[in-house]
Amino acid sequence: MKIKATIERIPGGMMLVPLILGAILNTFAPDTGAYFGSFTKGMISGTVPILAVWFFCIGASIDLRATGTVLRKSGTLVLTKIAVAWVVAMIAASFIPEGGIQTGMFAGLSVLALVSAMDMTNGGLYASLMNQYGTKEESGAFVLMSLESGPLMTMVILGSAGLASFEPHHFIGAVLPFLIGFALGNLDHDFRAFFSKATPVLIPFFGFALGNTINLNVIMHTGLLGIMLGVAVIVITGIPLILADKYIGGGNGTAGIAASSAAGAAVANPVIIAQINPAFEPVAASATALVAASVIVTAILVPIITALYSRRMGGKVAKKNDEDSVVELSH
Repeated sequence: MKIKATIERIPGGMMLVPLILGAILNTFAPDTGAYFGSFTKGMISGTVPILAVWFFCIGASIDLRATGTVLRKSGTLVLTKIAVAWVVAMIAASFIPEGGIQTGMFAGLSVLALVSAMDMTNGGLYASLMNQYGTKEESGAFVLMSLESGPLMTMVILGSAGLASFEPHHFIGAVLPFLIGFALGNLDHDFRAFFSKATPVLIPFFGFALGNTINLNVIMHTGLLGIMLGVAVIVITGIPLILADKYIGGGNGTAGIAASSAAGAAVANPVIIAQINPAFEPVAASATALVAASVIVTAILVPIITALYSRRMGGKVAKKNDEDSVVELSH
């Protein structure tokens, strides 16, 4: 049976399919973990420890000796994405209540949901798209995108926007596994090769654990809003990313479109941040559902839009090359 191949045909499938299975289990049999206990409970409710190991392995996989082109491209995209999320947080904080919107069409929407959906890029999706539509350097730009993984950037944005306060040691705790992994991976390349292999393996496990924090009734309630949030992520982050890629990164904008997705790991941020700062607990469940919906929407739409944009830009390049050839022949 080609189960793995079938799952991988779905955009972000190794993350999304276990997440949906976990959400189904949590919706219809929420006490499963408590009933079985032991390792089964650990797998169902172990979001934080599984993610901690994943962050460590992500850090170990990053090579400090990345080329200048890769650093320029990835740095441009990462900083633009974070800056846009910060601006959105500042604007949204002026009209969204601290406990999120409670009624109407936008019920469940919170600043936490907006920032979590917008401040991280799906690095795997980006890399695969750039392998097809970009250059080797553009594909390699996903290395710095790993720095976005985890709650650190979301915490920084919320804190700098005056929406939350976090103790300094909480910031350190959020990034320490990543830094230790990064140090080990660069001190010993054998460690990098060893730990980086675990990065894709852990994805379905934390996807399943994350799913067990989601109630499908909440997703049904926020379904249309989740779709709207996914589209908003592409539009609001995509336009600045295209401009940044063209005028700073030296590309044609295709990498910007490819980076306009919401990261699967972002689904964990509302829950983790609520554990660090209990003030976010009332909005964590709805924010998780909204971010999960936006991940699915962007995983479907971003490849389509990237392909269309790349084809349009490629057509222009091809036409220009043809014109240049004609000019050369005329001489």
